[in-house]
Amino acid sequence: MKTVDVLKRSNRSLLSAKARTILTALAISVGTFALTLTLAASNGAQNFVNKIISENFDPAELIVTADPDVLGRADTSKPKEYDPSFGSFVSNAGAPVQIKRITNEDIKKIEQLDGVEKVREGVSVNLRYLTREGQKKYVGTVGVFSPYQKPELLAGQVPDPLNNKQLLLPEAFLSSLGFSSAQDAIGKKLTLVVNKPINPDAAKQALSQGISGQDAQQIANNNSVAEEFTIAAVLKKPTTAQPGTELYILGGIDDVKRLNDVTTNGTDNYGKYSYIFVRVKGGEDKTKLTAVQNELKNLGFEAQSVEDTQKFLTQIISVLQGIVATFGMIAVIASVFGIVNTMYISVLQRTREIGLMKALGMRKRDVGRLFRFEAAWIGFIGGTIGALLAVIAGTALNPFITDKLELGKDRLLVFDIKQIVILIVALIVVAILAGLLPARKAAKLDPIEALRTE
Repeated sequence: MKTVDVLKRSNRSLLSAKARTILTALAISVGTFALTLTLAASNGAQNFVNKIISENFDPAELIVTADPDVLGRADTSKPKEYDPSFGSFVSNAGAPVQIKRITNEDIKKIEQLDGVEKVREGVSVNLRYLTREGQKKYVGTVGVFSPYQKPELLAGQVPDPLNNKQLLLPEAFLSSLGFSSAQDAIGKKLTLVVNKPINPDAAKQALSQGISGQDAQQIANNNSVAEEFTIAAVLKKPTTAQPGTELYILGGIDDVKRLNDVTTNGTDNYGKYSYIFVRVKGGEDKTKLTAVQNELKNLGFEAQSVEDTQKFLTQIISVLQGIVATFGMIAVIASVFGIVNTMYISVLQRTREIGLMKALGMRKRDVGRLFRFEAAWIGFIGGTIGALLAVIAGTALNPFITDKLELGKDRLLVFDIKQIVILIVALIVVAILAGLLPARKAAKLDPIEALRTE
């Protein structure tokens, strides 16, 4: 019997029991629905991470530290011995963590390595406050603008290079600082104020005079240091900024380093950095990048490429997506038993029909194929229904999700037709496997005994 004829006959058999076929297919569609949305969310998250990386990092650069704590690779199973030369920072959990810093001597050593094109320090400065004439004071952080960043601007333009006390102001500060528009801010002056390190002698003197709290700290800080900067451009509210840097005011490396030196002068952190960026000559070539990365590791530094950072972020996403996908797979596995049950019932109900087909010359192989094709049709119908419902629901929900997560023009759910086709094909295969036992039973029926069945 021709394959086309077997396929048509299997289709007619399913249509004769529409309710049972649809109910079984719907069981598969539940798992397909969950898996299709999971794949779409995975695509969207991957695209978003890729966009963050591409718009904020140079693929030819390495992030280099002297301590694995900075990159989250620390051994936390035992306490770390205190070293006064290290300095410390506060972790996200609020616990003080002591870390080894990269010094100016380390930077000079790294600059001498073969393949190193340029080194820039990773610096950010927490301001005491920022303001402009006639306006309130606001807290803020100044970070270094990377020449590889691609910020979207509301007004102005980024000088090349960014220096001479020029800065890029985030959109969120406009109304707070009294600007009527982004264009109104261009060329205006901002005053940035940073604290000097606490002077122990001044602090003791303040305490001896009965002064405490903020007043004592102000005296100890010796009135801080204020500098005026010019706004060169206004940054549009970013959707792909590094997490935690959305409100960073960006300045040139020399200006930010100078402010950083003011806040650390006389302390163990002066001239030391938690991390630096090392650009490799021809670093777009993975072989050259890896060679310099290995050299840095041999010198005792931790070196992470942009690709490593990307893998770390996508690994977290993959774990979350895997959890959701597991529930979808459970639904698919449960539907397998539904297919087996449906096909067994079909065999029992059509025993005389099977006997008649065999008596008329239909081979065992063709009978088996008939029921396998029926199972395949159920898998196809269920997979198609589930995928279509997922696409419709995802397309409808995308604007709402985008608005809630503030993703801008990006979409969290990104559907890939190739993935959907592969998923449906996989479900057809699963359905065929589920129908093997019922098909085998049908193929082995004795035609004489089958025709005697009431």
